[in-house]
Amino acid sequence: MNVNCLLFNDFETLDLFGPVEVFGKVEEYSIKYYSMNGGNIISKQSASINTENADTMGSGGILLIPGGKGTRTLVNDNEFLSKLKCMVEKSAWCLTVCTGAALLAKTGLLDNCQATTNKIAFVWVKSKGIKVNWQDKARWCVDKKYYTSSGISAGIDMSIGFVFDRFGAEKAKEITKMMEYEWENNADKDPFVVGGN
Repeated sequence: MNVNCLLFNDFETLDLFGPVEVFGKVEEYSIKYYSMNGGNIISKQSASINTENADTMGSGGILLIPGGKGTRTLVNDNEFLSKLKCMVEKSAWCLTVCTGAALLAKTGLLDNCQATTNKIAFVWVKSKGIKVNWQDKARWCVDKKYYTSSGISAGIDMSIGFVFDRFGAEKAKEITKMMEYEWENNADKDPFVVGGN
């Protein structure tokens, strides 16, 4: 199965490469990088990555949408949002990290679903999807085919949670051991919510 990463300029580097590190350790997954026009995309931290045109993306697979400063303008880009909606609809799963949830929310596909996002940007993201059931205390949320995570590093926990849901505890444990990563496996434990836990 393909993990199709949708990139845009000024995306947050760890939003992408945290989940990629996890999914890259799953033999059944192949990582693909796309942008709306293809070509070179540069993250907020100046990481450069070559992408394929999103029009060439096949059906099925996992669509990964990072967040970052670039989302602030894309939430008002109707052409981008229209194409994104089509990409989400033809994907088997859709995962967002941080403010990537704002882009998904603007498509209307998250309406009436539980979702979360970066707590620092929570009010802004929430304003982009008033029909979404936003969870202000969650490391990540799962509803239907949508996985949404809190800020930046929470995307790693969400991605391991996704692997756990598909392949079980042993595979999740194997990945965290290879990464030397202490997985927060409680999706509801959110130390960054206002007021903490």
